[in-house]
Amino acid sequence: MFPQFSRHWVPLCLAADVRADRPLALSLANERLVLFRNGEGHPCALRDVCPHRGVALSLGRVERGQITCPFHGWRFDGTGQCRHVPWTPDAKLDTLSATALPIREKGGLIWIFTAREAEGEPRVPEILLQPGLRLTAQSFHWRAHWTRVMENMLDTPHLPFVHGATIGKGLRGRTNEKMEMIWQETEYGAQISAIRAGEEPRQNLRYHFPNIMELVIDPGGRTMRMLAVCSPAQPGETRLTIYTLRNFAKSRLFDPLFARVNARIAREDQAIIESSFPQEVPLARDERSVASDAPTLAFRKIWFSRIKPDRSVDDSAIEARQENGT
Repeated sequence: MFPQFSRHWVPLCLAADVRADRPLALSLANERLVLFRNGEGHPCALRDVCPHRGVALSLGRVERGQITCPFHGWRFDGTGQCRHVPWTPDAKLDTLSATALPIREKGGLIWIFTAREAEGEPRVPEILLQPGLRLTAQSFHWRAHWTRVMENMLDTPHLPFVHGATIGKGLRGRTNEKMEMIWQETEYGAQISAIRAGEEPRQNLRYHFPNIMELVIDPGGRTMRMLAVCSPAQPGETRLTIYTLRNFAKSRLFDPLFARVNARIAREDQAIIESSFPQEVPLARDERSVASDAPTLAFRKIWFSRIKPDRSVDDSAIEARQENGT
C-alpha cells in the first residue's frame, strides 16, 4: 500500500469535509480512500475498494455510521467490519471485511497513517492548535511528482523570477547580491532561514516532515500562516492543498479574496514545476546545484533516506555539494 510513501502520518483534508451523511472520496499515493463518520461522529477511513467485486465504496451511501456498497449492498462499519450481506443470512461476516486505515482528527484537519497499523501519533504544527483562527483550504492538482512540488515550496531563490509580479516583486533588483540559505533541523523537520546582505535573517519558512511547508506571514503583528501540503496522488500527479490560517478578517466573506491570491501564486509555479525532467527529484549528483540550494538538497536527502523505501541516498555527494556550493 502507498508505494514510495508508506508509514507516515499526513493531513488529508479539513475535518469539516468529513460528514456523517455522505462519503468523501480522496486519493493518496495511488490508493483510493473513502472517508465518513461513524455513529459516534468519529472519522473513519477505508480503502475505497469493496472486497466483493472491487467497486468504489464512495459511490454508495452512509447511514447510521455505516457505508453501503452501491453494487450489491454489502454494508461496512468504520473499522471495515462487514455488517450485512443481502441474500446471504448465513454469510461469515468476519471474513468479508473492507480495509480500514488509521485516522485522527487533530487541529481541524483529518490525518491518515499510510499503513494498516498506526505508529505513534501525528505531529501537528503548533499553529493548527492555536485557538481563534480562521482555517480554510483549497486544493490544486498538478501533473508533477510530489517531490518536485515539495522542493518548490522550500525554495526562496526562485521568487523574483517566477513571482516577479507578486510575492517576489521586492527581490527583482537584488539578484546580484548574495543570498545564504540555512537549513536548521528541528524535532518537527527544519527551520529555513534566508540571509541577505544588510538584513536580519528571515526565518519565515518551516518544513514539517514529511510533506508540509509552513509559511509565516504574520503581517503587522497579526497571525497569518499558510501550510502547503504536497500529497502524492496518482502516479506523476500531486494534490497541493493550501491551508490558510488567520486571526483577522475571519468572516467567510473574506475567504474568496485569500483564495484568489493563493490560486494566482500557485498558477505561477505550476507550469514551471510541471516541466521538470525527470519528474521525480534525482540524486543530488545528477543535477547541478549551488549553495543557495541548501534547503532543497536537504529535503532531497530526506526523500531518499527516510521516505522512498527502495533507494538510498549518497550522503557524501549531497554534503559535498552543500559545502562547495556546486
